[in-house]
Amino acid sequence: MIISCGLIIIVWIMGLIWFVDEVPTNRTDDHTRTDAIIVLTGGTGRLEAGLQLLSEGYAKLLFISGVARGLDVQALLKLFSRNRSDFVCCIIIGYRADDTAGNAVETNKWIVENKFNSLRLVTASYHMPRSLFEFRRKMPNIKIVPHPVFPPQFKRQNWWRWPGSAQLLASEFNKYLISKIGLTRDDWKWEKK
Repeated sequence: MIISCGLIIIVWIMGLIWFVDEVPTNRTDDHTRTDAIIVLTGGTGRLEAGLQLLSEGYAKLLFISGVARGLDVQALLKLFSRNRSDFVCCIIIGYRADDTAGNAVETNKWIVENKFNSLRLVTASYHMPRSLFEFRRKMPNIKIVPHPVFPPQFKRQNWWRWPGSAQLLASEFNKYLISKIGLTRDDWKWEKK
């Protein structure tokens, strides 16, 4: 029993190290235009990066997935001190997703409705491996360009020295494992609606 537990812990630690290596440290594709920009809510700098990409013409539409109910485009733009008339036509808000798997389902529905073939995915660097997995699982035929955002409070380099970053990475890795073995409930939850 002790040997089995020890082996599981060693395998988990090796998996975590692999996972951390998958977390992007920079952007690899900053110039590709896509049909849409997708922003996953929930972290510092994501929406601002999406608005910047939209203003620079990387896509004609911005879809924000997982927005809290009651918040509209005008309120979002006001939060970020952006000129509302420049963006209000081009931003679509999704209210149904409450986790990463839900983001993928919500986005896939919108992508299919609009007959799009490509998207630029904006989320935090530490969230990118799991987001890419969920999105590629739901949209295997869609070109996905990752656009990681690098929150200042997240320390990727020497992450084990930073308790907050280490805990965040361990949590993301556990969620990634759960997604990988298919224990998410979002597919059936969304299909019922």
